[in-house]
Amino acid sequence: MRKIALAYSGGLDTSVIVPWLKENYDCEVIAVCGDVGQACDWASLEGRALSAGAKKLIVLDQKKEFVEDYLWPLIKAGSPYEGRYLLGTSAARPLIAKGLTEAALAEGCDAIAHGCTGKGNDQVRFELAIKAFAPEMEVIAPWRTWELQSREDEIAYLEARGLPVPMKKSDAYSRDDNLWHISHEGLDLEDPANEPKLGLLLKMCVPPMVAPDSAEYVKIDFAEGVPVALNGVKMDGVSLIGALNVLAGKHGVGILDMVENRVVGMKSRGVYETPAGTVLMEAHTKLEQLCLDRKTLSFKLTVAQRFAELLYEGEWFCPLMDAIKAFLDSSQAMVTGTVKLRLWKGSITCAGMESPYSLYDTSIASFTTGPLFSHKDSAGFINLFGLPTKVRARLKAKLAKDGTAAPAPDKRVAAAGD
Repeated sequence: MRKIALAYSGGLDTSVIVPWLKENYDCEVIAVCGDVGQACDWASLEGRALSAGAKKLIVLDQKKEFVEDYLWPLIKAGSPYEGRYLLGTSAARPLIAKGLTEAALAEGCDAIAHGCTGKGNDQVRFELAIKAFAPEMEVIAPWRTWELQSREDEIAYLEARGLPVPMKKSDAYSRDDNLWHISHEGLDLEDPANEPKLGLLLKMCVPPMVAPDSAEYVKIDFAEGVPVALNGVKMDGVSLIGALNVLAGKHGVGILDMVENRVVGMKSRGVYETPAGTVLMEAHTKLEQLCLDRKTLSFKLTVAQRFAELLYEGEWFCPLMDAIKAFLDSSQAMVTGTVKLRLWKGSITCAGMESPYSLYDTSIASFTTGPLFSHKDSAGFINLFGLPTKVRARLKAKLAKDGTAAPAPDKRVAAAGD
C-alpha cells in the first residue's frame, strides 16, 4: 500500500482530498499541518483528519521560524507585491512546504499531495519547495486531475459520503490565514464590480467606519531592522505580531481589496487583512527614511521589488533570494530606533521617529543656517549638476543661428527596433 503525505488544513479542499486519495490510490494518508499562527480548533483537528480517513495527523509548530526566518526578511525588504499586497500567503507557503516534505521523508512516504488549484499561485510555491528538498518525490495535485469543478461540488462530495462539511454554504469563501494575515477569495468577490461585504468577510479587523472614534498611538522599537518592542515592552516576534494584530485590527487598519496578477498569468481579486503587518511595514519604512543614505535607499527599493516578486512566485529557496537576503541584512545594520504611529479608522499617520543612527541633521536641514552649510555652495553645485542642460541649450542656439535644423529621430529605425 502506498503512503502519501497530504498538506492538511482541515478546510474544505483537504477534507475532500483525504477520502479521494484513499478511493483513487489505495493508500495510507499522513495528514501534515503546519501551525503558522492560523485560527484553528486544534483540539478537534486530529479527530476531523482521522474521521476523514487519515492514518494520523502531524502538527508542526512553525510559528517562531515563520516570524524570524520569513516575516523579518519581508519587513527588512519592505516592498509589497505590485505595490500593495503584503505577501501573507506567499511568505508562509515555502515554510509549510519545507516542513511537509521533511515529514514525508521521515514517514517514508512515496508521494506528497496538496490541495492547490490549477489556477492558483500556491501550486507553484508548494512544488518548488518540494523540488528543493525532495527532487524525486512524486507530487499529487487532485485539483488538476479529479472531476470536481467547484466548491459546491466538493460540498456535495462530502455530503454524499456522510462526512462533515467544514463550513457554511453561505460563507464558502476561500480563505487562508496565518499569524501575518487572512485572505478572502471567491463567491461575490469574483466580480470586481461588487463591493466587499466587510461585515461578513472580516475576521481580524473591524470595518473602519465602526472603529473607535478616538485615535490610538503605538510605538514600535526596531533593532537592525527587526521589531523588538511594542509600546516599550520587549516581546518575542510571535507575541509582538499577535498583540499588534489585536491593537491595529481594532482600528480597522490593514484591509486591502486588490486585483493582482497571478504567477500563472491570470488576474484574481482578493480581500486581505494584515493589521500588524501594515503597521510594522509602515513603521519600518519611516525608520529607513531616517537612517539610510539616498543611494542605498534607492538601490534597496529596486532589490526589494525583486524580493517581492521572487517570494510571490515561490522562489524562496533560489540562489538569488539568498543573495538578496544577504544584502538586506547588510542594509539594516543602522536601522535601529523607535517609530510612533497614530491609528484611526483604518488610517496610519506618523507621529514621530528617532534613532541613534539618524542621518537627519537639524543643523544642516533647518531653515536656520548653521555652521555646516553655506547657501553660497549651492551655486557651484547647480552649475555642475546643470552642465549637460547648459551644453544642449548652447548647441540648440548655435544650430538655430546657423539655420541648421536639429536631426529628427529616424522613425524607420525606431520601428525596426520595436
